[in-house]
Amino acid sequence: MKRVITYGTFDLLHYGHINLLKRAKALGDYLIVAVSTDEFTRMKKDKKCYFSYEQRKGLLESVRFVDLVIPEENWDQKIKDIKEYHIDTFVIGDDWKGKFDYLKDEGVEVIYLPRTPEISTTQIKEDLHHTEEK
Repeated sequence: MKRVITYGTFDLLHYGHINLLKRAKALGDYLIVAVSTDEFTRMKKDKKCYFSYEQRKGLLESVRFVDLVIPEENWDQKIKDIKEYHIDTFVIGDDWKGKFDYLKDEGVEVIYLPRTPEISTTQIKEDLHHTEEK
């Protein structure tokens, strides 16, 4: 069985996220999604989520492409996760291109998937903020 892992915040789940998850699942048989915890998102990513970790986890668990959801608690857990879950392929959006090439040393394939260009959580939040100002 080929195991794939991806990481992200996945706040305000939208069709760009679904596209990423669908393409990631197509690369293997079993897709693990590591979702940033509230504390990690706030302290290390300097973001505030609209939905809590538990809510985001629940949403992702309902997506048919996702087999398992685990917490992402820090930047450095990727190697541990690769070993613990016997990962074959690491997948992430291409806005991170080159940042995770070091994982190849762990024997995994690293794939940077193109993002869905017309949608992002940041853009949704900005659009909603501007709508409120009108």
